[in-house]
Amino acid sequence: MRALMLLGDKQLELTEIDPPPPPAAGEVQVRVKAVALNYLDVWGFRGMAFAKRKMPLVVGVEASGEIAAVGADVTGFTPGQGVVMYGALTCGTCKACRAGRDNLCENVGGIMGFHVDGFARELINLPARLVIPVPAGVSHTDAACAPIGFATVQHMLFDNAKLEPGETVLVHAGGSGIGTAAILMAKQIGCTVITTVGDDAKAEKAKALGADHVINYKTDRFEGVTRKLTQKKGVDVVFEHVGADTFNGSLLCLKRGGRLVTCGATSGPTVTFNLMQLFQQQYRIIGSFGATMKNIAESLDKMAAGLKPVIDTTVPLAAFERGLERLAGRQVFGKVVVTF
Repeated sequence: MRALMLLGDKQLELTEIDPPPPPAAGEVQVRVKAVALNYLDVWGFRGMAFAKRKMPLVVGVEASGEIAAVGADVTGFTPGQGVVMYGALTCGTCKACRAGRDNLCENVGGIMGFHVDGFARELINLPARLVIPVPAGVSHTDAACAPIGFATVQHMLFDNAKLEPGETVLVHAGGSGIGTAAILMAKQIGCTVITTVGDDAKAEKAKALGADHVINYKTDRFEGVTRKLTQKKGVDVVFEHVGADTFNGSLLCLKRGGRLVTCGATSGPTVTFNLMQLFQQQYRIIGSFGATMKNIAESLDKMAAGLKPVIDTTVPLAAFERGLERLAGRQVFGKVVVTF
């Protein structure tokens, strides 16, 4: 069967590997249909010093597919059924896993496609507990954006930032995969959305998605514009995932008691900030990583109800590297999806 292997830093090869055996008891076999790209794929392709892994490595951290076969004692899944897969090898038995806090697993075996073999292959066997059914009417392409793209936003905005209807939220990088999802989810509950983008073409697309105010950060300081738009009060929530370039400006955009939730550091992982500002303004800074199985199911339900992910580009498996280049070049508006 076909698999896309990372042989070394920036060395991808589409190759033939042996198919997996029939699924064991408690497992399902999934035929992969689509892989959605994320910055984890970009970082993995380039090589990251902190990523302990062995080469060659099957890439792909986020995917959808359909059940090909089920192992003994597996119920709730049938061949041909659409599914998505959880992207980390959680233990399922620790306190966090038992509480449904999968992304805090105490014994996680690695992120698939980054530390251990991922989803860019035709067939994969997984524990049935790590597979989530896809509701009727949700395409493989859209569903592929649920495990990380939509679910990360669901976890950030609602589990962590506790975003409420009528609040004002600043969404950074509104043209990104999670930025577009954040705009859609915030508008769905009646929030006022301010977003930043890097060019005027993206600004028009962000407005078409429903953003109330769009700031081109290359021509305007987003801090000043945001303060002006909110009559100097600031926003309730900042959706932060850019990192060092925007973090301190994001704090300046918050109202007293506001919440900053962050899941990324694309522009750099290190910042310094004013502790007096932090406690005097009573800011809440919340780290958010990945999502839970529940968040993925919630995301799929939103898709089934009509909240579709924004797809920038689809490419075939052999063009995986071209998809990575498009994502890394920051010209995307929405998600890049690889199809089988």
